[in-house]
Amino acid sequence: MQHTYTTRAALVADVPFLWEMLWEAAAVSPEIRGMGRERAFALPDVARYLEDWGRPGDAAVVAVPSDGACLGAAWSRLFPASAPGYGFVAEDIPELGIGVSPQSRGRGIGGAMLEELKVTARAQGYAALSLSVNRGNPARRLYERHGFEDLSISAPTDSSVTLLCRL
Repeated sequence: MQHTYTTRAALVADVPFLWEMLWEAAAVSPEIRGMGRERAFALPDVARYLEDWGRPGDAAVVAVPSDGACLGAAWSRLFPASAPGYGFVAEDIPELGIGVSPQSRGRGIGGAMLEELKVTARAQGYAALSLSVNRGNPARRLYERHGFEDLSISAPTDSSVTLLCRL
């Protein structure tokens, strides 16, 4: 059965769900999935995407169905050059993270959240959003359909690429 949904700005009460969606995003890597949530979230390179949520520049949207629990979340956050995220481009370009619950994938939810987060980033005065994605991840096509381009800064042997969407 197809459910309808809307996107909205995330609330403080949604932060635990953001962590659930961070797991969906991070666990694409077999190495991360194999270590489990608790150990993965103890890694600074993973936890930095949501730790101390609510800092200046943090923004998130969630997809909410008409009849149940949240379906997905997309968020963006600024990182300093001294502690960059995987898709770091510059200190004034937020890096995007996104996760959709497995049973909700393939329904346009990721694209709707990307577009909503782009609107939010523009309203915050940002010129672009960046992200890192595994070269073989099917989500890469989603990002490219929504205006993200390969910056060609990743080595050809890297497992992931850094993408940028100019707003």
